[in-house]
Amino acid sequence: MTELKIAIIAGSTRPGRHSRTVADWVLGRAAGRSGVRCGIVDLTDHPLPLFDEAMPPSFGQYQKAHTKAWAATIAPYDGFVFVSPEYNHSTSAALKNALDYLYAEWQNKAAALVGYGSLGGARAVEHLRLICAELQMATVRQQLSFSLFTDFENFTTFAPAARHDDAAATMFTQLENWAGVLKTLRA
Repeated sequence: MTELKIAIIAGSTRPGRHSRTVADWVLGRAAGRSGVRCGIVDLTDHPLPLFDEAMPPSFGQYQKAHTKAWAATIAPYDGFVFVSPEYNHSTSAALKNALDYLYAEWQNKAAALVGYGSLGGARAVEHLRLICAELQMATVRQQLSFSLFTDFENFTTFAPAARHDDAAATMFTQLENWAGVLKTLRA
């Protein structure tokens, strides 16, 4: 099988965000894994207005240049790690909007979920599971949850506990297994 391509999506665009720092840490945990190439997709590099296409994404009739560019960015990947803050008991509006823009580009691909917040981003992750299911992505069981109280110094500097390393390894193993099976299905 060819090499798997995994996008680690930094799912917040607000000033002072932690998603890029967390995404970079996740990318570091993927280093050296065989048969997989991971990269960061930062939503700040893909400014999407609130969904503004005339047709539903499931029709695949993208008209706007920003939608076509976003589709071209996402389509080549076999799986995703969504890194999300928890805002108001859910994921960020920027990540939800980015997911809503596309359909076929997400279908039959695997997803892993990483949350952070006062309760480890647990509610954001649960909402993302529902969104991913509707987009026909297979989410893996292992998730990473980082607490603002224990994994960030003074709520600002990301300093995750060592126990997260093993959880990250399990998450990547599950993600790669599902991404490989689904890549075969898409072929």
